[in-house]
Amino acid sequence: MGIEAVTVIDRTGETDRHGRPTAKIRARGACPALAAPMPTGDGLLVRLRPSGGALTLSQFSSLARAAAAHGNGILEITARGNLQIRGLRADTVGRLAADIDAAGITVPDGPTIEISPLHGIDPEETSDPAAMELALRGTLRDRLASPRLAPKLSVVVDGGGAFNLSALSADIRLVALSDADWLVAINGDDETATPVAIGPAAAAISAVGEILSLLAALGQGRRARHIDPALLRARFPAADNLRAAPSPAVSMPLSGLHRLTDGKTVLGIRPEFGQMRAADLTAFIDLASAHGATAIRFAPGRGFFLIGLPANTVPAMQIAAAGHGFSAQAGERSEHIAACAGAGACGSAFYETRALARRILVAAPALFDGSLTLHLSGCAKGCAHARPALTLSGTAEGYDLILNGSAGDRPDERIAGGRIDFAIERLARSIEDNRSAGESAAACLTRLGATGVLEALRQE
Repeated sequence: MGIEAVTVIDRTGETDRHGRPTAKIRARGACPALAAPMPTGDGLLVRLRPSGGALTLSQFSSLARAAAAHGNGILEITARGNLQIRGLRADTVGRLAADIDAAGITVPDGPTIEISPLHGIDPEETSDPAAMELALRGTLRDRLASPRLAPKLSVVVDGGGAFNLSALSADIRLVALSDADWLVAINGDDETATPVAIGPAAAAISAVGEILSLLAALGQGRRARHIDPALLRARFPAADNLRAAPSPAVSMPLSGLHRLTDGKTVLGIRPEFGQMRAADLTAFIDLASAHGATAIRFAPGRGFFLIGLPANTVPAMQIAAAGHGFSAQAGERSEHIAACAGAGACGSAFYETRALARRILVAAPALFDGSLTLHLSGCAKGCAHARPALTLSGTAEGYDLILNGSAGDRPDERIAGGRIDFAIERLARSIEDNRSAGESAAACLTRLGATGVLEALRQE
């Protein structure tokens, strides 16, 4: 998402003429934290991650009611498992913050530190990432608070276990190697990040502090990828002799019923395309509470885990979830669609992304074998998905089709608004007609290339 020129109004701690607290408005491209919401097409957006990525059901219900009272009632869970509240105004952000505080929800200051969602309850966990997060925030408080750090600086603490964070990229990664030792790496996911240090918790925290100091010295919102390799070697002379940690077992999927090794169950829930309305959420939470659930944990993949459900109540909750716009079954094709809020929820969007997504799921099942992501972006900003994908970006004239890129990239084809359903059907048929035995949809598109795909789209 590119940085858009937006005037920053620094009014934190002040009140408006009615005595209501106001907030600092942050430029697009920055992380829209509670103290600095970001302007979007449907008002201000706040992104927050509660302490430990966890809420009680009562807290989640309170948050949903606050989103309805002070925003437009739309909540989203991002691909990284953070919560967004949409449709706020400058004079309602403070009231939202007050309601969050009244619900006993703690939102730590500084960069978001993402930790394994099943921390503390997964018997397979290598080490406790929640304890490491607390230690990082306590020991490195001043460095984490530096205004010279990039607003979107990402820190991941992966404690391992059934649902690990091996696929989550970050500026700084800490991975538990044992109950005593941690690997510290920068700029990437489990496979691509560069290891810089291995050692016990205190040594790992010290290494993170060194990296934060390097980033602050670079300034101007620099990220880990901007650190000069020579400078990195000077700070971490042993880094050249380090090897990445062995890849953990494949992380379990989010959606559906999962039994942990101690016999306890968790139910993975995914809002349709990561978005939910407050009324649906509160009704679903009430049902979950009545069935015995006690808490939720936000998880990468635009969803959350319900904790505490007795196993015999899970089938009823899975049925109830579908009635409120949630998926609680593994293998849903909608998991492979990244859709932004869309027209009707965001003033910047040129089309209703979720309505188109539902039509595509029916008309083009060949696209959803799990090999690719379909990104439906209402405009060229591409808020819903940062990585290259099969993308449809909304324009005033219709749609830009990008076969493998981001919403703002140069389109491979422009599609008039009234022809979008036909174009999608032609794309799916082209895959079905040309796919070799055992070939994935993504591999088929790559083999056909832009020329082959566009030829299919232009046929009558």
